[in-house]
Amino acid sequence: MLTEAPQERGPFRTRHVASLPSQTATLIASELAANAVRHGRVPGRDFHVRLTAPLGGDTPGTIRIEVSDTRTEKRPTLTTAAPDAETGRGLHLVSQLAERWAVGPRSGGGPGKTVWAEIATETKPSGSGPGPLQRPHG
Repeated sequence: MLTEAPQERGPFRTRHVASLPSQTATLIASELAANAVRHGRVPGRDFHVRLTAPLGGDTPGTIRIEVSDTRTEKRPTLTTAAPDAETGRGLHLVSQLAERWAVGPRSGGGPGKTVWAEIATETKPSGSGPGPLQRPHG
């Protein structure tokens, strides 16, 4: 399913075509990046975002979003936010939108952890619901 939204840029009007998988990947990446900034930040260190997707726009496959930070001891946990809480729903949102997600060691042997999520680029049958939740390990 594609949606078209006109984008205004100066005197020119362009069209931006966004698919549901790309919108979902954008939302998941922003939630994981926000968590890295809020909970995984170490002064003087950055976090890294890595996105991988199948080649070719018509090829079904998996989009993988990885966000790595240097805080090994602060691992995300899935919790239930209070109804009036202003925070605490991001990881729940990721768990409902992603086919799979988990936490693991940072690749390359660096300090810290990587939180990753995967989404399918193909459309699921109607009513199939979100993918299985994989709780973080460790």
